[in-house]
Formats: sequence, C-alpha cells, structure tokens
Amino acid sequence: MRVVLAQNDSDLQKLAPVMCQLRPHFEPEALVRQARQQMEQEGYHLAMVVDDNEAVLCVAGFVIQRKLAWGKHLYVDDLVTDEQQRSTGAGALMIEWLSDYAREQGCEQLHLDSGVQRFAAHRFYFRHGFVINSHHFAITEL
Repeated sequence: MRVVLAQNDSDLQKLAPVMCQLRPHFEPEALVRQARQQMEQEGYHLAMVVDDNEAVLCVAGFVIQRKLAWGKHLYVDDLVTDEQQRSTGAGALMIEWLSDYAREQGCEQLHLDSGVQRFAAHRFYFRHGFVINSHHFAITEL
C-alpha cells in the first residue's frame, strides 16, 4: 500500500466511488466536478491509499490553512476507507501520511470533525492520537 496525491480527473474518477461511501448525496460524476472546483479555487487536496493493483482503499480530502486558534494546520474535510478494506491498515497509513505531510508543510496541528454518530470512526481516531478539544456547532440552513 502507498499514498498518492490525486493530480488529474483520472485520479478523481478512480477515487470517487470510495468517497461517495462517505458522501452518498453525490453521484461520482458530480463529486469529481465538485472536488475539481474545490482544488482549483480553495486549495483542496485529495490523497488516496492504493494497493499494488492501484485499487483505491482509502481517501482523504484536506486543506492547509491558518487560523488564529490553531496556527498553520492541516484540516481533514473528508476521510473514508472503502467498506471492504476496513481494518487492513489503509486508514492508519493515511493518518500517518497526513501527519507527515502536515509536518513537511510546516503545520503545527492536524484537525478533523466527525459526525457524532460515527462511533467506529471515533475509536479509530482515539487509537491514532486524536483528542476531542471542542464541539463544532453549525446552522445548516441559512
């Protein structure tokens, strides 16, 4: 297994079915369009864990930002391991890669939000050194 950054539409099309497991309100084609727009306009990056056959096992979407509260940080917007590939080490490899990449970019912290109902994901994050340090509040209909 290895981690690669998505570079083009072919990469986006390859990772879209896995990302749609996390974001089922998207069809793969619409997800590719949205991801491309975020990459071009907002500094969004996508990384994927692939196996020796180039099958996508895990996907992470992230941005590097600066905030008064956190300094320079890597924020994970999206993180999903293919349902058939969970507990294979793909997610752990991605977290390790994201942490290394963040340090290489001069980031001081790595952050993500997770839905309150995602208990298995929370156990995974705790095992990999994450802590709950705030509550995220949102007005979802403006």
